[in-house]
Amino acid sequence: MTEHSKIPLPGNGEDGSNKEASLLEKASGAFGLDNFGAAPMPKQLDERRMKRAKKVERKGAPAESAEVEVEQAAPEPQLPVPAASAPAPAVIDAAPVAPVFEGEHHKVNRQHLRDQGLIDPDGKVSELLEEFRIVKRQLLSAAKTRGTAQSRRILVSSPHPDEGKTFCAVNLAIAMAAERDMEVLLVDADIAKPSILSTLGLPKASGFMDALSHEEVPVEDLVLGTDIPGLWVLPAGHVDKNGAEYLSSGATAEVLDRLTVGVPNRIVIFDTPPALAASPAADLAKHVGQVVLVARADQTGRSALEDACQLLSACDDIKLLLNAANFSPSGRRFGTYG
Repeated sequence: MTEHSKIPLPGNGEDGSNKEASLLEKASGAFGLDNFGAAPMPKQLDERRMKRAKKVERKGAPAESAEVEVEQAAPEPQLPVPAASAPAPAVIDAAPVAPVFEGEHHKVNRQHLRDQGLIDPDGKVSELLEEFRIVKRQLLSAAKTRGTAQSRRILVSSPHPDEGKTFCAVNLAIAMAAERDMEVLLVDADIAKPSILSTLGLPKASGFMDALSHEEVPVEDLVLGTDIPGLWVLPAGHVDKNGAEYLSSGATAEVLDRLTVGVPNRIVIFDTPPALAASPAADLAKHVGQVVLVARADQTGRSALEDACQLLSACDDIKLLLNAANFSPSGRRFGTYG
C-alpha cells in the first residue's frame, strides 16, 4: 500500500512549486475531481417558445430573413368588476297581464236559481252541488297541470238544443266560483239565442260581440260583476248577421288573451250554441284548452256525439258530461250529509 506521505501534492508538481494547497485541492489532485466553483453563467438565457409572426419586409434585409420571431404578449389579468359598477341586467318584456275586472256588481236572484233547479250558492250542500264539484275538480286539475292561459278556457256545448248545456255551464261556474282565490268569468257565446243574463236575472248589457266588432272597446269594461263572490259575467252583447264572421276573425284571439293571459287564478267558461246547430262552437274550440260536451241521457245519440266531437276536434281535450241521468251504473249517488 502506498504510504499517504508519498501521495504527490498539487503544490509539488513538475514546476517545483511548494505552494501549500487546501484539502479540496489535494483531493482534486489525487482523485481527479473538478474544482468546486460557480456554474458558468450562460451568455443568453433560453427564450420561451416564440410565435411566428407574419412576414415583415425590412429595408436592406435579404428575402429569406424577412421573417422575424415575435413573442406573443401575455393577456393582461382581468380584475373583478365591482358590484356597483356592473352593468344593469337587460329588461325583458314580461307577458301582458289581463286587466282587473271592475264592473258594476248586480244581485243574482237566488229564488230564480232554485226555480230552475240550479245550484244555490247560499243554500245547503246538495246532490247537484256534489256532482258539479267532481266535474270541476277534473277541469281544474287539467288546467293546473298544463298551466297555460288556454287551458283555463273551458267551452261548454252539446250536439243539439235542449240537452242542458246552459244548465251545466251556469252550475259549473257557480261551483268553481266557490273555490278559494278563484275568479270565474262566464261568457255567453251563444250569439243566436243568448240566455245567461235571463238565467241569472241580470239586466241586458253590451258584451262579447261588441268587443269583437269594435276594437276600440276594451272587453274588460263590458264584464258584469255579481254578488256571488268570484263570479263575473260577460253578456253576448249586440249581435248582427255577421256575428259568426267576427268569431272566426283574428280579433277573437286578441280578446281572449286579454281576458286570460297572466292571471293563473281566472277561469273562463263559454256557453256556446249546439255544435251541430251553429258554427260558433267550432270556431271557439280553436281558442280553448278544454271542451265539456253535454249529452242528455234520454235524448242524445251516439252518432250525434261522434259528429260533435269531430266538429270540436280543434281542441284536443274533450270531456263528456252525462246530463239528466236517473241512474248510476256504479250505484253511486250523492245526497245530504250532516
